[in-house]
Amino acid sequence: MKFILSTETREVLKSLSDKHAEKIVALNLGESSTLADTFVLATANSDVHMNTLMETAKETLEGLNLTVRVEGPNSARWRLIDAGNLVVHIFSRQGRDYYGIERIWGDAETFVLEEDTVL
Repeated sequence: MKFILSTETREVLKSLSDKHAEKIVALNLGESSTLADTFVLATANSDVHMNTLMETAKETLEGLNLTVRVEGPNSARWRLIDAGNLVVHIFSRQGRDYYGIERIWGDAETFVLEEDTVL
């Protein structure tokens, strides 16, 4: 089964890409989780970049009329934006390796945003 990205997921992926996030992926949690349907993961290259990516994702989701909640807004490793069925994780490079979300959800269908991907 092919992972079909929702409009909200596409918009968040695009907004993160536009702000030069690294290693952007979407995980389709589907029926395997009650937490959310989709996780979006992205890596920042600095604290300032983490703030920029967090604000960009938050504004994009709010612009789509989704209610969002931010967890860890001052964390140096991991910021989380919860929009219900879509959760965005913004990591530092060290945080991405440490928390290993891709390993935890290793059986989830994965969409990797490549530089030449058109959304």
